[in-house]
Amino acid sequence: MKNRIEKVRRVGLAANSAKPVSRALVRKAAQLVARSGREVFCDAPTAELAGLRCGQFPDTRTLARHVDLLLVFGGDGTMLRVARDTAGVAPLILGVKVGGLGFLTGVQNDELPRALARIWEGGFSIDTRSLIEARLETRPEVPTQVALNDMVIGRGDVFRLIDLSVTVDEELLTEYRCDGMIISSPTGSTAYALAAGGPIVSPRARVLMLTPICPHTLSNRPIIVDSAASVRVTVLSRTVQTILTADGQVQVPLQPGDVVRISQSRHCIRLLRLEGGAFFTTLRRKLNWSGSNV
Repeated sequence: MKNRIEKVRRVGLAANSAKPVSRALVRKAAQLVARSGREVFCDAPTAELAGLRCGQFPDTRTLARHVDLLLVFGGDGTMLRVARDTAGVAPLILGVKVGGLGFLTGVQNDELPRALARIWEGGFSIDTRSLIEARLETRPEVPTQVALNDMVIGRGDVFRLIDLSVTVDEELLTEYRCDGMIISSPTGSTAYALAAGGPIVSPRARVLMLTPICPHTLSNRPIIVDSAASVRVTVLSRTVQTILTADGQVQVPLQPGDVVRISQSRHCIRLLRLEGGAFFTTLRRKLNWSGSNV
């Protein structure tokens, strides 16, 4: 759909400060935005990284509250961090690839000038992605975690199987002996769940995926449930360290008997997609699918 781009007057820049390679790209983006007549803002780490003198905010979340469009420079890891940091704020977000595979980033770094020109003309659509959340029902004092891709309940440093009991909407699914369990959003189907043998799911699907990691019983297969479902995972293991991880970045140690409730969050992010940047086009390009001729 076309969008009234005149509403985008304030543009924020947020980069992975651990990647100095993005310094020149951030500076270039600031120049391009300023030349278009729009205001440029940064979070403090990005301004320091690129040496920019523009409007600054202390962190990405505060920056997101004050801009219409947030340009994120990094790989998927940076996008995942920004998604959690901006949960509930929901500016338009465009990822500029500086790093690895980049399923979540919208443009390559060398495409930035063309991409911004198209954005100023309104040549984009908005792709809304739901987040998921995890609560410790047995320890409500532990903060709720949110994630864009997945929640993983897995073992710690000891190479032993863990025991988990999983229910869906109060109905027992089964008890697993495995290395862990991935509960992912449709967005996360192309992340850890894909490597663990899970299905690729359209981001528009309203589902959650449950993918066991190296289950001891070979008949344990990935399960897809409705996005409105409440998934509860109980830690049955008594001697093996178990950890809850959000998007592979935030870790919460679990205790024997802990019950983790995972469900779809009320928060979402809004990814800006350029024309021609649809999910299946990205999928074919990233996974090098070529098809066949008969």
